[in-house]
Amino acid sequence: MSIGSRPSSQVGGHIGGLETTEDDSLIIKRALPVEVEFYQNLATSAAFEPLRPFLPHFYGTLRLEGEHDTTRSDTLVVKPLPESLKEDTDESTTTWYHIISRLPSPPRTFLRPNILDIKLGTVLHDEFASPEKRARAEKSARETTTLETGIRITGFQVYDNSTLSPVKTDILYGKSLKAAELPAGIARCLPVASTSNIALGAKEPSFGLPCGTLLPIMESLREDIAELRAILEGLELRMVGASLLIIHESDWDRAAQGVKLYMEEGSDDMDSDESEDEEDDSEDEAAGTPKRPGPPYTVNLIDFAHTRMAPGKGPDRGVLLGLSTLMKLFDDRIQELRAMDRCG
Repeated sequence: MSIGSRPSSQVGGHIGGLETTEDDSLIIKRALPVEVEFYQNLATSAAFEPLRPFLPHFYGTLRLEGEHDTTRSDTLVVKPLPESLKEDTDESTTTWYHIISRLPSPPRTFLRPNILDIKLGTVLHDEFASPEKRARAEKSARETTTLETGIRITGFQVYDNSTLSPVKTDILYGKSLKAAELPAGIARCLPVASTSNIALGAKEPSFGLPCGTLLPIMESLREDIAELRAILEGLELRMVGASLLIIHESDWDRAAQGVKLYMEEGSDDMDSDESEDEEDDSEDEAAGTPKRPGPPYTVNLIDFAHTRMAPGKGPDRGVLLGLSTLMKLFDDRIQELRAMDRCG
């Protein structure tokens, strides 16, 4: 397997924690044993079957022993450990697992992906965290929207319609928001175009989809989030640091085609033709023709480094609160869109 560069579309998480294969088809993520165990349990437990459509596809692990060569920023290189360090338990020199996975519809499926990463839950520390780390995490939860609402905007990118380039907003924006400011944050992450025409090369930036395209996407997204919440309410998990990753197409034509193909024409599962779509995409790319439109959006749970089974303890109420908050934010945003004249 040839490992390429870090994903250019990453908007959240620890920089350097992800690598991709050269064709961007697979994600290789550094992982602790607890995350590997979570994926393995998901693959074997029937109780988690309803959750699988919302998760990355898990293909297995690589186990590497050595030190990460941080001087090589373009590839994943592991330097062998000296024998004297083989028993060292320091994180930088211990056994590493690298999860090999793929999102059902990765960013490469989209022509111009708008990406939103939202951290879920009210707790930011693992149950085994040191007192110092626990105190820092609790302080961060209190000072951001995490504790009150169960969500925090981790980062996002939206494409400028005039330059056709992505504009990224990092973690500092989400940390600066108060709960009352979250509606404005969601509007910024899921913008509606202020005009019905794209002015390429315009001096002023222009973001978002036409209202008539964005509205059905947001309505369907809201339904998916409600479904995810219902599933998680029936599972006994503790999810610390997990995120909801929402990707939607920002190219106007492809987004409209995706809405028509996957939503208006009655497709029940936007991932059902996934393997066929990938095969068609490969043939299209080889022929030099544009790929067929993919789904207009995807929504996935990601980041399970501190997710554990919790038998007998019930669902994660902090995560459920976050999803309820998000549903309310989407409800309000949908009402705003429906009230717009150009959305009629």
